[in-house]
Amino acid sequence: MEHVGRDDPKALGEEPKQRRGSASGSEPAGDSDRGGGPVEHYHLHLSSCHECLELENSTIESVKFASAENIPDLPYDYSSSLESVADETGPEREGRRVNVTGKAPNILLYVGSDSQEALGRFQEVQSVLADCVDIDSYILYHLLEESALKDPWTDNCLLLVIATRESIPKVLYQKVMAYLSQGGKVLGLSSSFTFGGLQVTSKGVLRKTVQNLVFSKADQSEVKLSVLSSGCRYQEGPGERLSPGGLQGHLENEDKDRMIVHVPFGTHGGEAVLCQVHLELPPSSDIVQTPEDFNLLKSSNFRRYEVLREILTTLGLSCDMKQVPALTPLYLLSAVEEIRDPLMQWLRKHVDSEGEIKSSQLSLKFVSSYMSEVEITPSHIPVVTDMEAFASENFNLEIYRQNLQTKQLGKVILFAEVTATTMRLLDGLMFQMPQEMGLIAIAARQTQGKGRGRNAWLSPTGCALSTLLISIPLRSQLGQRIPFVQHLMSVAVVEAVRSIPEYQDINLRVKWPNDIYYSDLMKIGGVLVNSTLMGETFYILIGCGFNVTNSNPTICINDLIAEYNKQHKAALKPLRADYLIARVLTVLEKLIDAFQDQGPNGVLPLYYRYWVHSGQQVRLGGPEGPKASIVGLDDSGFLQVHREGSEVVTVHPDGNSFDMLRNLILPRRQQC
Repeated sequence: MEHVGRDDPKALGEEPKQRRGSASGSEPAGDSDRGGGPVEHYHLHLSSCHECLELENSTIESVKFASAENIPDLPYDYSSSLESVADETGPEREGRRVNVTGKAPNILLYVGSDSQEALGRFQEVQSVLADCVDIDSYILYHLLEESALKDPWTDNCLLLVIATRESIPKVLYQKVMAYLSQGGKVLGLSSSFTFGGLQVTSKGVLRKTVQNLVFSKADQSEVKLSVLSSGCRYQEGPGERLSPGGLQGHLENEDKDRMIVHVPFGTHGGEAVLCQVHLELPPSSDIVQTPEDFNLLKSSNFRRYEVLREILTTLGLSCDMKQVPALTPLYLLSAVEEIRDPLMQWLRKHVDSEGEIKSSQLSLKFVSSYMSEVEITPSHIPVVTDMEAFASENFNLEIYRQNLQTKQLGKVILFAEVTATTMRLLDGLMFQMPQEMGLIAIAARQTQGKGRGRNAWLSPTGCALSTLLISIPLRSQLGQRIPFVQHLMSVAVVEAVRSIPEYQDINLRVKWPNDIYYSDLMKIGGVLVNSTLMGETFYILIGCGFNVTNSNPTICINDLIAEYNKQHKAALKPLRADYLIARVLTVLEKLIDAFQDQGPNGVLPLYYRYWVHSGQQVRLGGPEGPKASIVGLDDSGFLQVHREGSEVVTVHPDGNSFDMLRNLILPRRQQC
């Protein structure tokens, strides 16, 4: 078994020794020039120089005033042991690091020697950390090798992340250890860095393979997930006994290989969490070798972020959810020019004296322009009617127009960058606006997204979010089978993608009763239907959200496209939310027409082509319940299952929840 760095003079675990001096090895002025011991000498010197540390443009520069001397970067004596260094730290520090500049706390990312490959690693690590911490509270900097070696970065570093397999240069190793002894925090991501008798050893059978990891959190609870191994593990050196911290991670194999270790250091709170699994890499990384590995890693992606946040929290960072974004005004848009004038005429007749349309839940105030001092709440929202004032990075009206090929659906749009939930936006309009205007609400983000029952729906940027109004005559094929509406919308989303030329093999599926899935592995979207019968007409709100560009924390359509391209050496382009919403409405209108003309038989062949349940074996009621196999949908759109040795039974979606992970059909608990 190969020991990493064994033949290198900078072998891992060594304690480098160097005479006291600056990072470059130059010697400071003698103690006799200033008087006092070395610690007092350094602090007095820094104070008299008004040292200023500037961090900008992904590099660290040191600006020193009032002295031509070579000022030591750190007030430590490298000739003594590293443990004793911690005890020599000046008492004014009291076990914590001082932010000299008063700037926002910095997370420094060291990825090795300056190269294109290192830049790629930096971008990967920066991306995953930005998803875990509040980027309004921390600044992520690329610590270039030259700056790491020469500049005094330690007092301005809240966390040092080391993500390189290269051996750490001796001078930098000394600085990192001094930083730890000062109370510094280090995160090693598939790195060669280690200390204190801990060794990184190679285990070739693990390299670039997906393994099962058992991660122990600070509260001693466990998280199990699939991870990509670096091919190395941690072992204690001969005769060494570590005193590990609260976080640990080992593989679920015979050797229980140690992959994550938490190592406290010194007496001032220094600590490191070192990892030999690729927590920094997304499942779409080029080193993920097979579709099966991609599926395993994507299934564990949420838990990967859970582990990362636990590590970062332990190292003193805040991983609280980012602040809820402020609500924005609505814009009233039209997909075709000829509907604009009738729309505005209708609006003038229906607003009250204050320009508002009110309902029990919502007041919409129609204005020609928006003034920022106007307060926006979930129940009171201004609607800007001037289309010339509209511009959005998240919704391109021209792309939407070009791809909307409907007679009625989606012609009038209420768009918001941020809203509470699109399900509420149409409340005051759904019974009044003429049906031919085809009303839809679209948002880039929701702060209170709705799911079935009391479920919430996470709605980050990159998710296609909409609520569509349709009206269905009671005495029609679909009016007699309203549960089919959710199935039509689900299959419309899948067909909207898979009917694009060359995209037919993108593995999107429908799952009973109202979900869009990647294969049978992960949910990628969902549908929520609310219907109201007035007279002879059903007024139906169809809420729909599906992930298009937001890879984290689970999966999105563009992830599937990227993985398909990698596996098939294809060049399919990523898709946009506005483009897909328009295509979904186009497909949905055709499906509704087919259903009204032919009944269920007009749409079920397409539905069964895409659904995930064909021949699936389940148990009814619980793990020990009777076995059954899924048959299909009945004439009303409910699920039918065949019990062994018994009859076919129907399961209603409002009374049951289908558990894909355990193959159970469970009675849904009554909620108070």
